[in-house]
Amino acid sequence: MKNSKKMAASAVLGIFALVAAGLLGIARTAVGEDSAKSHDVVVFAAASLRETFEAIAKSFEVAHPGSHVVLQLAGSQELRTQIENGAKADVFASADTKHMSALQDAGLVGKSTIFAHNEPVVITPSANPAGLHRFEDLPKAKKLIVGVDDVPIGRYTKQIIEKAGKDLGESFVKDVEANVVSSELNVRQVLAKVGLGEGDAGFVYRTDAATVRDKVQVIDIPQRWNVIAEYPIAVTSHAPNPDLAKAWVEMVSSPGGQKILSAAGFLTAGGATN
Repeated sequence: MKNSKKMAASAVLGIFALVAAGLLGIARTAVGEDSAKSHDVVVFAAASLRETFEAIAKSFEVAHPGSHVVLQLAGSQELRTQIENGAKADVFASADTKHMSALQDAGLVGKSTIFAHNEPVVITPSANPAGLHRFEDLPKAKKLIVGVDDVPIGRYTKQIIEKAGKDLGESFVKDVEANVVSSELNVRQVLAKVGLGEGDAGFVYRTDAATVRDKVQVIDIPQRWNVIAEYPIAVTSHAPNPDLAKAWVEMVSSPGGQKILSAAGFLTAGGATN
């Protein structure tokens, strides 16, 4: 009986030892994870910045050993909403000044810098089923895909159509607007749908079209009707890692960062601040 009790006690102690070891391992893992997260820089960026920011992230991690860039890519309006609702971001890079200004007014980001510009274009599937050859042919696109009004590319699209309508007539505007079959939450969704042939045409940035040259044709928008997109960047007011956030903004605006942006088709930044 005594031996049985000793064996049972030993078994219980063994279980406690295993549990304790497990908890210690979990604690060590948690500490390791927290330590790793302390070196993360979380960048909220407009969807059109995907390839360029991925390239800059590689350079950043080399220049800052132990750091890790976490990219959150979506429509600028979606990212703004997430920040307004408490999302933990270190940096916000928008495809327009509207959403950046709203966050500045709310005290959620600091001073912003314009680090790039971009140019909207019209794209068609590579087969160009509607037979579009110039911007004025746009009413021939019976399935037009655009961004929602609150996403930067959607607002730019509306401005472009309205400007063109002043020269081409109200019928141009009405015909184009009547042909909109889908409004997307970010520019990459427009790009994907047109590339897959789900639309006759769509509005994206020139840099987006360059990422799928084999799937789409590009139709330039005459300068007198086009608008130039401004891309501001800023450190958030409650950045978990403000030093890394500042370093990221500096790298994006540096000659090396600007070279990556330029190679992708973005226009010269100009260095303006707000």
